[in-house]
Amino acid sequence: MTTIWLETAPNEFIEASGIKFAYRRLGPREGMPLILLQHFTGTMDSWDPAVVNGLAASRPVIVFDNSGVGQSSGKTPDNVAQMVTDAEQFIAALGFAKVDLLGYSLGGFIAQSVAAKKSGLVRKLILVGTAPQGGEEHLLKVLKEAFSHKEAPDTRLPLFFTSSAASQAAGRAFLERASMRTVDRDPESNKAVSDPQAKALIDWCASKDPENAILNAIDQPVLVVSGSDDTMLPDGNAYFMFKHLKKAQLILYPDSGHGALFQYSTLFVDHVLLFLND
Repeated sequence: MTTIWLETAPNEFIEASGIKFAYRRLGPREGMPLILLQHFTGTMDSWDPAVVNGLAASRPVIVFDNSGVGQSSGKTPDNVAQMVTDAEQFIAALGFAKVDLLGYSLGGFIAQSVAAKKSGLVRKLILVGTAPQGGEEHLLKVLKEAFSHKEAPDTRLPLFFTSSAASQAAGRAFLERASMRTVDRDPESNKAVSDPQAKALIDWCASKDPENAILNAIDQPVLVVSGSDDTMLPDGNAYFMFKHLKKAQLILYPDSGHGALFQYSTLFVDHVLLFLND
């Protein structure tokens, strides 16, 4: 069987509730599917091939563009609730009755919301660089700071990685891996994506949840992962989720920011697979 990598996987499309979702399927056809939910303005090509390919070595992995993002049709929602509905409709269209979810950053908001519904859809949950509803965010401040670094070849270097030489070197290695796909790449996100997604992210964190209703409703095992110096969604969010979830494990990676899973790609894959296979 020919191995399919993120860099070469064909773009596939499936329609659900009037939206044509773009996705790529990697790994074996059998096994518990792992659905990846992407970060703010991220597309399928914003994932790290080292992470996605590593996870897909032993299980089905699906990356996709939610509504209005990348090659998917529709309008980008400005609220998490609609993003949740769209993601659920995409998963249902694929015919999956039970999945594992990996939610990164904004995608983590979606993953929490889906898991909290107690629909039986989610078996296990990985939350990376994300926040609970009512959590702490510094999106606009961090974006402004990142864009001020005119010397950076890519905004993701100051945005996702710390200023240390080791973290910046890991960031450059990630950027090289993420640029390896040259055919049928997703288009870069523009303001039609970034503006509504920014509103959704900021509103999620501004909407306080004093009873922790979402976290308390999640009964599934959860792996919470964060960088030690995540300036966008600080690591205090990860510790808060760990303390309030029923079955959570917590991993903090040293000298790392919002892109900790890319900086420690091999270790992150090992940790996720250990968690999922347990």
